Amino acid sequence: MTSSRMNGQSTGIGLLGLGVVGSAVATAIIERHRLEDPVVSLDVVAAVVRDVSRKRVVSLDSSAISTNLGSVIANPAVGIVIELMGGVDPAFDYITSALKSGQHVVTANKEVMAKRGSELLATAAENNVHLFYEASVAGGIPIIGPLMNDLTANKIQSVRGIINGTTNFILTKMAHEGADFDDVLAEAQSFGYAEADPTADVDGFDAQYKIAVLARLAYHTDVPVETIYREGIREVHAKDFRYASELGYTIKLLAVAQVNSESGLLTRVHPALIPLEVPMASVNGVLNAVEVEGDLVGSLWFQGPGAGPSPTASAVLGDVIRIAKGTAIDRSTSSNRKPFSLRSMSDHKCKYYIRLTASDRPGVLANVARVLGDADISINSVLQKDTDIENGHADLVIMTHPALEANMQSAVRSIRELDTVLRMDSLLRVETYGGRS
Repeated sequence: MTSSRMNGQSTGIGLLGLGVVGSAVATAIIERHRLEDPVVSLDVVAAVVRDVSRKRVVSLDSSAISTNLGSVIANPAVGIVIELMGGVDPAFDYITSALKSGQHVVTANKEVMAKRGSELLATAAENNVHLFYEASVAGGIPIIGPLMNDLTANKIQSVRGIINGTTNFILTKMAHEGADFDDVLAEAQSFGYAEADPTADVDGFDAQYKIAVLARLAYHTDVPVETIYREGIREVHAKDFRYASELGYTIKLLAVAQVNSESGLLTRVHPALIPLEVPMASVNGVLNAVEVEGDLVGSLWFQGPGAGPSPTASAVLGDVIRIAKGTAIDRSTSSNRKPFSLRSMSDHKCKYYIRLTASDRPGVLANVARVLGDADISINSVLQKDTDIENGHADLVIMTHPALEANMQSAVRSIRELDTVLRMDSLLRVETYGGRS
């Protein structure tokens, strides 16, 4: 796949969006324009923005910045379009137009690739151009490329990741400082790690988009976003970290795509207890990590900065340079492997952590154990914590043996109805790694 707008002298770049990330990308291109490798000489030809009067940190000639879409799309001087607007509308239409105009596209847009990625990749193939999106998941961590190219000999058994830096920052602070969610969220917002409206991050939407992208690549299966189980971190409490640590775990927001040869592909996003000895338990702050398990290679771990202008610019420019040098290989739409059927979360089986506030009197545990037993769930261990003698309350922490999600949800409904249970505080899944059961 080549273009008359790309040659040994310079490759014309058109930017859709010139915000924080777009400015970082443009600055990196400008700084590298006169470097020693003329084969990958890049030139920012034009940038489309919503407001030309806005002050920007990038040293780009004002004549190159406009609201005119035609200055980028179908411009014969632009060989590669970089889309950094975000969202589906109008990004989907703009990317489609660029591809149909014979322009290669590089995007960092996780939402459009999650919701309309299959259509865009098909359009790219039909027009014999590239659509690359390394920056759409995990920022500067190279994960799309390995799944697209290096790991194609493997049957991928699972993809698990901490792929949202905001939630990882919040959960890390809660774990290390014993702080409550609301306080740490406010701190994350003051640092710029969380938006004024943090819904996309803390309620798991961002991770949901990203695991949809990874699942499609790993399993050659379209996974509609609405089929992915999603649960955020608002109901994780400081107490849970203290009790989890006593049990040998920490808590992270995980995004997981996992296959079962009999029942198919399950994709899920939720907080989970992770054993302290596995590498993912030590991924703290705003860092991201992705674990890919293949039948030939075993487990591979990718860790690094998952967001921010410079890491994202690194991923974007990596894609741009591969296209400009003519070394790009895109196998993402050419697999002959049969797609997997999609599993329901109700079929998921794991151990569970339950924390409830109960009356501190005989028979409480027996009643809870009876409800769990009726749902075919057996208890592994029990902790009674923070007994409030004055009010006659106690925290009851239960770890179960592996059980079906459907059975556990049924049991939780029954536990809530027990007169000895004052409040069902937490229900968290326990993630299994390697030989840890």
